[in-house]
Amino acid sequence: MTFYRQVGSIPPKRHTQHRRPDGGLYAEELVGEEGFSSDSSLLYHRGIPSAIVDARPWQLPDQTLTPNIPLVPRHLKLHDLEYKEADPVTGRRLVLGNADVRISYAVSTETSPYYRNAVGDECVFVERGSATVETVFGALTVGRGDYVIIPRTTTHRWIPDGPEPLRTYAIEASSHIAPPARYLSRYGQFLEHSPYCERDLRAPSEPLLAEGTDVEIYVKHRGGGTVHVVPEHPFDVVGWDGCLYPYVFNIADFEPITGRVHQPPPVHQVFAGQNFVICNFVPRKVDYHPLAVPVPYYHSNVDSDEVMFYVDGDYEARKGSGIGKGSISLHPGGHSHGPQPGAVEGSLGVDFFDETAVMVDTFRPLDLGEAGLVADDGRYAWSWSGRGPSA
Repeated sequence: MTFYRQVGSIPPKRHTQHRRPDGGLYAEELVGEEGFSSDSSLLYHRGIPSAIVDARPWQLPDQTLTPNIPLVPRHLKLHDLEYKEADPVTGRRLVLGNADVRISYAVSTETSPYYRNAVGDECVFVERGSATVETVFGALTVGRGDYVIIPRTTTHRWIPDGPEPLRTYAIEASSHIAPPARYLSRYGQFLEHSPYCERDLRAPSEPLLAEGTDVEIYVKHRGGGTVHVVPEHPFDVVGWDGCLYPYVFNIADFEPITGRVHQPPPVHQVFAGQNFVICNFVPRKVDYHPLAVPVPYYHSNVDSDEVMFYVDGDYEARKGSGIGKGSISLHPGGHSHGPQPGAVEGSLGVDFFDETAVMVDTFRPLDLGEAGLVADDGRYAWSWSGRGPSA
């Protein structure tokens, strides 16, 4: 994270004695990135954070990836997938992935197990519904349009709590996820040109303490999955401080950057990970040059695959393609893509786009997960020509 926070009870000086009311010592834990060389936080536990009493394998949801061969753009209809009663962690279905990032989708009504991702940070976008996300740092209330950033190894669980199922779009990194460096000063403060700032971020404001013994924590790690059984409840942190913690940012608080002519995708960027970026498209005024073409020009992503998740509104450039709310378009590197036939002429003179979408651009090819294979409409690749191989 980019700025310092202090929550709950901590001693005046770090790495000094912090005693319980009964005189015993709290256990101090440093949670830090890049081996003591980047952001960190100090947590003060009632119990010993290293203690486990049992461990067993956890069979992860299907992580199989199939190469996008033959190379074609694809339309994946997530809302057409069948979902059983599930939770937002074990109910995730893998849509797309590579060595740097995995994109999953879940429709949930059940509370997740206590969970820790030891592979990388997670950015979970809440498409619909609401939930409480309980974490070792404290609780977060999340709802429609929220990005939930959860640092690597943060123990947490999701509790759906709204009248409708919770729909979540999980972007799991093999690295850390953070605001783009160009938005930040060299000391980590958001700069004036950034489309959002510290005031827009929500983080835990008080400790979350729970009681319990022999609690199971599901751990996703580089070797697969493991369930750790810990002797005391993991939510035992009486206080913490530092610059590393989970937080929430709502897509409606993103201030779009516009211009006289069409602006390139980097102006829509919201987060970055290793070898991928996350952008969002929000309702906005569009290009105001008298001869402007508001929809994107055709472009070849020679270094990246582009994944667009269509959340709300009416996406001008994709009109006529069958894409709607709950759709994903995959435009792979090696294929030039752009507006559908007629979309350019149809956009001329339009001064406002009512669209909400989350985009992930990767710098290594994306393969199809089991949900991506099932959700593919099989027709999108031919939508620019109006004919397919059987025509």
